[in-house]
Amino acid sequence: MDGNEEARQVLLGIVARLREGWNRHDAQAFAGPFAEDADFTNVFGIVAKGRKQVETAHAAIFRTIFKDSCWTKTDTAIRFLRPDVAVLDIRWELEGSSGPWEGASGTRYGLMNLIVTREGANWAIAVFHNQDVPAPEQAKRFADLWRQ
Repeated sequence: MDGNEEARQVLLGIVARLREGWNRHDAQAFAGPFAEDADFTNVFGIVAKGRKQVETAHAAIFRTIFKDSCWTKTDTAIRFLRPDVAVLDIRWELEGSSGPWEGASGTRYGLMNLIVTREGANWAIAVFHNQDVPAPEQAKRFADLWRQ
């Protein structure tokens, strides 16, 4: 296994840790892959600075609007900018939100953009931006227009 493939497997492991932490509603586990000084921006543009704030913010939402949520699907693309810097695009689906979204009880779709860096042998999330995206059928209609 070459260095890039080894790193790719570690990065996919980080995504799995995020998803497992989310689905257990375990804020500490969810925040674990973040760097101490990470920047996290949620779908509302609200920023948490540092792993501890990421954990605190997620503890609150796991007790409330996401207490019954389940992250059901993940599709991850990885691009290495350098051997020690990777960009991850993670398309996700979520069931069971009770937050301020239309049709909150249905499926939500989104995209997480992460910058993950390696310090020595360890990889950690440095920057995390999350966004809601339209349902696949709506996105496809727009993509068809985009290509014309």
